[in-house]
Amino acid sequence: MKFGNGAEIRADALIIGAGMSGLAAGIRLAHFGKKVLLVERHYSVGGLNGFYARDGRGYDVGLHAMTNFVPAGAKNAPLTKLLRQLRIRREELDLCPQRESAVHAFGERIRFSNDFSLLESEIARAFPREIDAFRKLDAFLRDYDETSLSARDSSARECVAAFIRSRELADVLFLPLSFYGSSIEDDMALPQFAIMWRSIFREGFARPHLGVRQILRLLVRKFAEAGGVRKMRCGAKRIRVENGRAAAVELDDGSVVFAEKIFSCAGAAETMRLCEGVPADYGADNVGRLAFCEAISVLDAAPAEDFGWNETVIFFNDAERFHYRRPDGLIDPRSGVVCIPNNYVWSDPARAPREGCLRVTCLADYSRWKELRENGGEEAYARAKALAYEKLADTALTHLPAVPAEKFRGALAASDFFTPLTVEKFTGKLGGAIYGAAKKNRAGTTPVGNLFICGTDQGFLGITGAMLSGISMANLHGLP
Repeated sequence: MKFGNGAEIRADALIIGAGMSGLAAGIRLAHFGKKVLLVERHYSVGGLNGFYARDGRGYDVGLHAMTNFVPAGAKNAPLTKLLRQLRIRREELDLCPQRESAVHAFGERIRFSNDFSLLESEIARAFPREIDAFRKLDAFLRDYDETSLSARDSSARECVAAFIRSRELADVLFLPLSFYGSSIEDDMALPQFAIMWRSIFREGFARPHLGVRQILRLLVRKFAEAGGVRKMRCGAKRIRVENGRAAAVELDDGSVVFAEKIFSCAGAAETMRLCEGVPADYGADNVGRLAFCEAISVLDAAPAEDFGWNETVIFFNDAERFHYRRPDGLIDPRSGVVCIPNNYVWSDPARAPREGCLRVTCLADYSRWKELRENGGEEAYARAKALAYEKLADTALTHLPAVPAEKFRGALAASDFFTPLTVEKFTGKLGGAIYGAAKKNRAGTTPVGNLFICGTDQGFLGITGAMLSGISMANLHGLP
């Protein structure tokens, strides 16, 4: 394909965005002989799940853990379906299971792992009066068809309340599922809750040896091998609409693409705003309100061996109730996630990460960060990031086996911090909303007849969910 000002390109399918859902959709379509072009405005693939280098170190973005881990040979599991549909051999992902994770809330430490019986025993210990209700809730969710594209987005809080009386236990269950997959304040859509319940509690966490870059490099290679064409640093500038259909797409470099079908993982509102005749504020009432900050600490130490930090992920809540909503300040450090990417069972310990890493995530207010930067300038923004980093690092230390602050800081080799503005800059997501719009579009259709949505705003979240979203939309709308 030849690109450039005035160049005309014809394809069976155009993919807007090189996120995991876009790459998966492209692979699936190309497998069936479709001529597929994928365009991406940014210089690297991955979207919300990517990686970058700084001062010679590689940093993962998004990936704390890959959910839906099941042992080899497990049938009818999302991971198994994903591998089959994308023609990926399991060993190509090189997955390493988690050691053990926990929820710290209300004075309790609730442990869980990739063995559901551990969580069950912990609930029986900490909430003995609720264990029967917990088992009934689990049975209900196991029978629930959460993957149906027609599933109703009823309240998960209301559903859980019908089984669980304890407010504290309900919050304990919502804490990890919300932080790893809810775009709704103080609640979740029931289908998404069921998906996250299965992916985190019933199946579990794993991590490729090389982190997110291993998944992305694999997807890029599979896409190329299937015949797909990828154009980086060149996004979709405008979608020409005629008679209710996308007639052509103008790219940043002046090329014009004529495609029978278009799949976009750029977001529902973000995609529709590219269309001719669509108001610039289209979808403003459904832009996600939830955004996050993350403090990343690179350590010249082994977290488990040197500090006694053995858990893979800790979900914490230090408030009387778990509040999952846009905070009243720049950040809300009362609840969040502590991730130690070193703490997986490495299939080859010699290839385990050489440096330690501590990642701490909490809710943040996009509007306040934006206002601070616009009114106070880069110096005020940098100071606020430094203070927020210190606050999150200190908070994490209260949930880890005691290590003197001076020992932790003495082992600090590098650090970084991202805000919702960082997310918006490098992904294009409105409001830096990692989980996208509150109201999802499971069918993936738009007012434009041959334009479809995949990814976060379609409704399947996380790494596994993103790829399954791309596969599902390609199967539903792109293949006979």
